[in-house]
Amino acid sequence: MYKRIRELREDKDLLQKDLADYLHCTQVAYSRYELGTRDIPTEVLIALAKFHNTSTDYILGLTDVKENYPKSKK
Repeated sequence: MYKRIRELREDKDLLQKDLADYLHCTQVAYSRYELGTRDIPTEVLIALAKFHNTSTDYILGLTDVKENYPKSKK
């Protein structure tokens, strides 16, 4: 899981600081998410999926399909 958020960030040529600013956390906190030394809270997981336009399932390693699911109509 943690490897995927690093790969997604690097694919966009972003620094950890860039994602930390987006998530309103410190670079150190974000670094710990990538290293796997800190659990990713649900709201942060959702925010990362939205930012990267992918699914939480992809980030969690439950699927290898990078594309986001189609939005349901309500």
